[in-house]
Amino acid sequence: MSLIEDLKWRHAVKAYDPNKKVSQEDIDKIVEAARLAPTSSGLQPFKVIIVQDQEVKNKLVKGALNPECMRDASHIIIFAAWDRYTADRIDHVYNFTTDERGLPRGRFDSYTNMLKNVYLNEPAERNFAHTARQTYIALGMALAQAAELRVDTTPAEGFNNAIIDEVLELEKHGLKSVSLMYVGYADVEKDWLSTMKKVRVPKEDFVLTY
Repeated sequence: MSLIEDLKWRHAVKAYDPNKKVSQEDIDKIVEAARLAPTSSGLQPFKVIIVQDQEVKNKLVKGALNPECMRDASHIIIFAAWDRYTADRIDHVYNFTTDERGLPRGRFDSYTNMLKNVYLNEPAERNFAHTARQTYIALGMALAQAAELRVDTTPAEGFNNAIIDEVLELEKHGLKSVSLMYVGYADVEKDWLSTMKKVRVPKEDFVLTY
């Protein structure tokens, strides 16, 4: 299967079968695709949170605009971004990078000092707007990997961030939820979108060429 065929196959599932669970092997592949996503300056300024415990899902339901998906999906993958950049966070990433590459720590100081000069002088809200955008790249990668595995998904911003953050205690980790992805297998009788034609705007309307 090609990536294009995988993307033609997938759709945003509207109802999940609570009795069908995604294997740990497939969840690991989906998460790995998100982990390998490119990010600005390679900082990976977010974390992926996997929820499969039914009691936790039930607590999250009150924050969902599509509570049935929240309750019935096999797993919920939540993308939560750093609430802001800090010198320690930037240094931690680059120390790890140089260690892994067998380079001396400080090898990229001129670059990281530039990053600190930019980000640390910005308000936290602007920092978060930037870290949050990085999560969408990872979300796209995860959706594509799930499609290749023929695992159903639904990307969502339709939830109460404050409730999700509170239930998962994200504040103490310096994180704020951005988006999430329901993962599982569709309930074919209730998933009304599955029988409808996949529609996207025509290429001639989608692309501008100069």
